[in-house]
Amino acid sequence: MRGWLSIVLAVLYACLMGNAGLAATPLKTRYVVLVISDGLRWQEMFTGAEKNLLTTDQGGNWASQDYLVKTYWRETPEERRKTIFPFIWSTIAEHGQILGNQTRNSIVKVTNPFAFSYPGYNEIITGIADPKIDSNEFGPNPNHNVFEWLNGQPELHGKVAVFGTWKTFADIFNQERSKLATMRVGWDTPYPGAPPQSRQGLMNELYATTTKLDDEDVYDAFMQIPLMDYLQTTAPRLLFVGYGETDNWAHTGRYDLVLESARGFDRFTEQLWNRYQSNPETRGKTTFILTTDHGRGSGPEEWKEHGAEEKGSENIWIAAIGPDTPPLGERHDTEPATQSEIAATIATLLGHDYRAVAPTAGAPLAQFLPAP
Repeated sequence: MRGWLSIVLAVLYACLMGNAGLAATPLKTRYVVLVISDGLRWQEMFTGAEKNLLTTDQGGNWASQDYLVKTYWRETPEERRKTIFPFIWSTIAEHGQILGNQTRNSIVKVTNPFAFSYPGYNEIITGIADPKIDSNEFGPNPNHNVFEWLNGQPELHGKVAVFGTWKTFADIFNQERSKLATMRVGWDTPYPGAPPQSRQGLMNELYATTTKLDDEDVYDAFMQIPLMDYLQTTAPRLLFVGYGETDNWAHTGRYDLVLESARGFDRFTEQLWNRYQSNPETRGKTTFILTTDHGRGSGPEEWKEHGAEEKGSENIWIAAIGPDTPPLGERHDTEPATQSEIAATIATLLGHDYRAVAPTAGAPLAQFLPAP
């Protein structure tokens, strides 16, 4: 009997450890930042600029082709990608990990059937692909997500924040239900009540008077200023940051501005990382996860669009850096990963088992966690 009891107890222990996530080792992460660049293709992330889109009308470029070739073209993929993403390739890929280079058999996919924004963001923050969410105009998200669930944990309550350039994030996170302490999205006034003559008042005026490319999407650079101001005085335990220009410029057929905004995304991410590393409270205790909500088509016209009808739109990339992520660099020949695994990874890094309340959510990404 004692022998059988030992076996049963061993199995139960293994099951409990499995349900608790992959991180049996005590974790050092106390802060998590999820940074997303909307619709940023894996092709640019891993192979850099596409020459045909630099030097032909297919890229819709207004800038001088000489400037674009000089700025973004290099002979090898490794050199090209680093001209767009110097921080990601010199810091995150060197001291963390990056997945999704299809040319090296590193596959990351969305699991939702639509491969556009609202379904993608829902999958990222809930860990579940919901086929009912089939439109960017779906309205308030009925699905509870890992951000609001973690906000309900006593040690994290009031310490979860969302900054996004897209107004629809208010629906995706279901602002009314989730009641996150900080949510600033779209063209909402960044500094309510600020004196008109102050720096903050000037920023409010720019938000109110700038000609908009899209009335739902504020420019990435505009959002970055109130975000960095917020981080000067506050250190949220969990932060979502969503940049939108890489998708917006692709839809307008401006490959030159896709590259410029992609380089801006890299620069803004570096600013965020430096802020967390310069703060004694967060230095050495913060994990960054970078990704995109969907891929895009591949071809002279197809790069501008995405969705179920555009082959390749399901292919994305994910990167991470932090005290618990083994520094293995660019991964090759890896087990396939999915967008649905991000939510549980965030929770695990913060010491919680998200799948205890969302059992159909994707499992935590083993690659980004220490060995159990």
